[in-house]
Amino acid sequence: MSTDDSAPEKAPELSGVDLARVALRAAKEQARARGDAAQQKRQARRGGLRSGARADRRDPMALGAAINRLITERGWETPAAVGGVMGRWPQIVGEDLARHCVPQRYDEDDRVLTVGCDSTAWATQLRLLAPQLVARLNEDLGHGTVRLIKVQGPGGPARRFGPLRAPGSTGPGDTYG
Repeated sequence: MSTDDSAPEKAPELSGVDLARVALRAAKEQARARGDAAQQKRQARRGGLRSGARADRRDPMALGAAINRLITERGWETPAAVGGVMGRWPQIVGEDLARHCVPQRYDEDDRVLTVGCDSTAWATQLRLLAPQLVARLNEDLGHGTVRLIKVQGPGGPARRFGPLRAPGSTGPGDTYG
């Protein structure tokens, strides 16, 4: 039998693990090519290359963009928006009301804004204005962000009846036994 040197040699048939390795290598190359194309599109939109060989999270960015990314990553969109409202409180409720009523906290789960007032008269005034204020806040923040405004009047001094008190007593209604 003579061998013909001009005939091409056949590659050995791949099977099992070797076939899987070849398929994995081909899939990785395709994914890399798709990723490179997508990255080039993103860079073109952003206005060019960043520092280093490839753009990544460590590249410098504008302060506003960094804060927005942090707020989005942590899911702080609603609390941040409500915090902005607390900063603009005098423009929202008016100067007179803002001098006497101050937002204290926002409960994101119950969607309740707690406002403290320095007198019972201003607390009553705020309670009367609460429905309009809730509508204004929801218009500014998005529908359903604030469901209720909880108004707190001024806190009074601690109640102490007389100069002598028994340790651990709860006051004049305590029966001591």
